[in-house]
Amino acid sequence: MGMSVVVMSFSLFVTIISLILSVKQGFGLGDSDLGSVRVVFQTNYGDIEFGFMPAVAPKTVDHIFKLVRLGGYNTNHFFRVDKGFVAQVADVFNGRLAPLNEEQREVAVKTVVGEFSTVKHVRGILSMGRHSDPDSGGSSFSILLGNAPHLDGQYAIFGKLTKGDDTIRKLEQLPTRKEGIFVMPTERITIHSTYYYDTKSETCEEEKTVLKRKLYNSALEVEKQRLKCFPG
Repeated sequence: MGMSVVVMSFSLFVTIISLILSVKQGFGLGDSDLGSVRVVFQTNYGDIEFGFMPAVAPKTVDHIFKLVRLGGYNTNHFFRVDKGFVAQVADVFNGRLAPLNEEQREVAVKTVVGEFSTVKHVRGILSMGRHSDPDSGGSSFSILLGNAPHLDGQYAIFGKLTKGDDTIRKLEQLPTRKEGIFVMPTERITIHSTYYYDTKSETCEEEKTVLKRKLYNSALEVEKQRLKCFPG
């Protein structure tokens, strides 16, 4: 009788652990599994913040973060918003309003290998865009707006939304048009500027607010000069 209880208890324990692991895998990694760096995209509809998964896709994380540090996504935009599926950031070569400088171009032209994992494509996950070649990931990526199991193991997951779901929901409400397989917003969703910070060392909210304002104003000034010097 006692042995049966022990066996049953152990079996129950294994079942519970299995359920916990499957839930964690099914809904993506938790915030505690993210790296400490956070990236913020300041759009004309609000801020979007995300963290990286360096243990899942180290080369992809390094590539995207390098573009962020260089300001590669400034003046870029979300070219695709398919409600319940994805909001996709344009490739910086074709999506930016401001021209790329030499250093930005040098990084943007590079591609990364397909770092496919067992992490699931669920709402809030960041997933690399690519062509038919699995190793053709560049600078375009998607934020998942719903569960997409058909993408699992086919596209490299490298991050997760940490703040800005309210902004994402605004984007989902915008009018769209269909162009081939893409559902695209009828108005431009501009990423005015970007910045990043480390959650382990950055605690000065006032300084972060000032930095955000300066970056936003700087992006507007860049766009003003671009329109002046490169009209049309």
